[in-house]
Amino acid sequence: MTRHIAFDALHNFRDMGGYRNSDGSSVRWGRLYRSDSLGKLSSPEDLAVFRGLGIGTVIDLRYPWEIAAKGRIPVMDGVAYHNLSIEHRPYDQAEIDPDVDPWRYLADRFAEVAEDGVAEIRQVIELVAAADHPVVFHCASGKDRTGLIAALLLTLLDVPEVDIAADFALTELATPHLVADWHAANPGRTLRWPGYGRAPEDVIRHVLADLTAAHGSVRAYATGTLGVDEELIGTLRSRLLTE
Repeated sequence: MTRHIAFDALHNFRDMGGYRNSDGSSVRWGRLYRSDSLGKLSSPEDLAVFRGLGIGTVIDLRYPWEIAAKGRIPVMDGVAYHNLSIEHRPYDQAEIDPDVDPWRYLADRFAEVAEDGVAEIRQVIELVAAADHPVVFHCASGKDRTGLIAALLLTLLDVPEVDIAADFALTELATPHLVADWHAANPGRTLRWPGYGRAPEDVIRHVLADLTAAHGSVRAYATGTLGVDEELIGTLRSRLLTE
């Protein structure tokens, strides 16, 4: 099966299938996708690739003002679109101080999202669990907000942390494209932070460790703070895991 789906305009569209969990099941291929902004989809060729995946639910994790500025996926028959902005404290990654620990800094921003976006994160999990068709969720680069949702979903599916971290770090393959896109969109600006577009495993490992320290485990954060009950987890597992 193919993890990276090729598009002309997208650089970070991935199938989350194939990860094996603790009981020997694995995440189904062709059911759950993560991506950079689908607002970049416009060509007939890219739209044909997207339609060929049979996706019926799109979850856009960006701010409404990002969507207004950069666009959203075109309206399509049979595709439900949901905007759930999980981040509530915007910041400019291009301006991160090069002298700070960048991976600790990003993990702290993830912690803010986990704290502020409780209602929206729960809704994302509910939408994924309820869908009887393939689902894709995305933010701008498919890196941070998307990475947090991916890590939470894989945790609820009992995928080991080593695979969650590896999945997060696959964005590194798209980093040169993300940097090039930033320069194209920001002529005349200086990219102050040299780590822009990076997604090393250290970031998500910090995030998972922080949630564990604060809540006892990542699953406890989901069941306690998010209010994800065992019935919802069971539905998620039945939808997304092989037997």
